[in-house]
Amino acid sequence: MSTLSIITPAYRPSEEHLLAAYESIREQVLPVGWSWEWIVQEDGDTGVLESLLPADPRISIGSGRRGGAGVARTLALGRASGELTKALDADDLLAPGALARDIEALDASPDIGWSTCRALDLLPDGTTVDFDGAPADGRVPSGTLFEYWHQNSYRLQVVPGTLCIRTDLALALGGWMALPASEDTGLLLAADAVCDGWFSTEVGLLYRQWPGQSTAQAAHTDDDDKLARSRVIERRVQALAAMRSFSYSQGGS
Repeated sequence: MSTLSIITPAYRPSEEHLLAAYESIREQVLPVGWSWEWIVQEDGDTGVLESLLPADPRISIGSGRRGGAGVARTLALGRASGELTKALDADDLLAPGALARDIEALDASPDIGWSTCRALDLLPDGTTVDFDGAPADGRVPSGTLFEYWHQNSYRLQVVPGTLCIRTDLALALGGWMALPASEDTGLLLAADAVCDGWFSTEVGLLYRQWPGQSTAQAAHTDDDDKLARSRVIERRVQALAAMRSFSYSQGGS
């Protein structure tokens, strides 16, 4: 049996949103021979998750010193037993078929290291808004996402919260970056620097827009903070791209 590990960081999570995320996972239908595990890491050590989440043996709960979402995600990565690792924020929802499409794309092409998909903004009134600028369906050549991001004022053409990545690749790249924000952008662009990926135009994520989300806070959009984050992401990608001896192919050298 193969396993897909879903990683979710949680800081003062909304019980309603967290349980909705769980239901969206529970409703996924995976290909034959696959199962999922949900690794939820509190960004802090209050132990609140124990009282919020159901007693499901597929859920692994962890906690630790608060260090931000990137640190929480990377700590959770240490408990991932799956061949594939899927990102999911505590307030977002997987769309039907999302995990099956990730698995099928990565299973079909061993040289592809990661996949992303189309996402819709989920507004407080329950309506959805499409995300502009996404790539075409299919293989995404290495460097494509970085080039777009670099040429468009550090704006990605995909939602990094849709990332599914081979677990050994995520580990080789050091997991999520230790940044106050954009840590998911950092990992996605690092993966893009070393191997091809896959994009599905099928909706795989409902990206909840609400006042309590981290990206709605003033610090996230501060110009100086964004520039500092973007510079270190850019330098990391450029360093990886320059290391021609660093290439990724599952089972290869």
